[in-house]
Amino acid sequence: MRVEINCDMGEAFGLYRMGDDEAIMPYVTAANVACGFHASDPVVMRNTVRLAKKHGVKVGAHPAYPDLQGFGRREMKMDPAELSACMLYQIGALKAFLDAEGMPLNHVKPHGALYGVAARDEAVANAIADAAEPFGVPLYGMAGTLHEQVFTGRGLGFVAEFFTDLDYGDDGSLIITRVHEAKNPEEVVERTLRAVTEGKATSINGSEIPMRADSVCVHSDTPGAVDLAVAVHSALQPYLEGN
Repeated sequence: MRVEINCDMGEAFGLYRMGDDEAIMPYVTAANVACGFHASDPVVMRNTVRLAKKHGVKVGAHPAYPDLQGFGRREMKMDPAELSACMLYQIGALKAFLDAEGMPLNHVKPHGALYGVAARDEAVANAIADAAEPFGVPLYGMAGTLHEQVFTGRGLGFVAEFFTDLDYGDDGSLIITRVHEAKNPEEVVERTLRAVTEGKATSINGSEIPMRADSVCVHSDTPGAVDLAVAVHSALQPYLEGN
């Protein structure tokens, strides 16, 4: 059994700061780097890629709806062709910074509301697949949703993801909050180990739901994110890729 720890990073913008990437980076194996549409800018993207390279962390693109003010956590109605072009633009921008550092693009993980909509909207999931397909890299998503159905049906690689610091509905859907709440590191470790070793999770109402966790996510903007990353990294040592 092997698992990754991924984190959404590079989400500062101009003079605004979001998350402590330097402190978190040593405790993750994959960084999902914002591409400028929900957060980040060219300097932040370049610096985040360089930071990941320094720590031997794989880098994937984290494209989003064009929603800087809402941090990409508001749903938007976009034509599939427009959405695909929007994502292709973002992935290509990050790929340029990776090329400059001699690093490969590792994966694509949609951000925020786009991630959530794609789990239940086939047209959106296909638009994401259209954008990712030319790069030949896997997509992150939730098992048992249209993420898995569409992405694997298109012949694309798929990495099933568990969120350590977000809650799930009784139907297994992810509850994407506009502002993430602080979590107890011990509770986060317990639920993460259960997802990884038992393939189970508990919904916000106490129902047991099936869960597949090829990769676990710690958000950099969750209060206490550094402590969460350290705790999860320590607990998952026997299962981490490369160990």
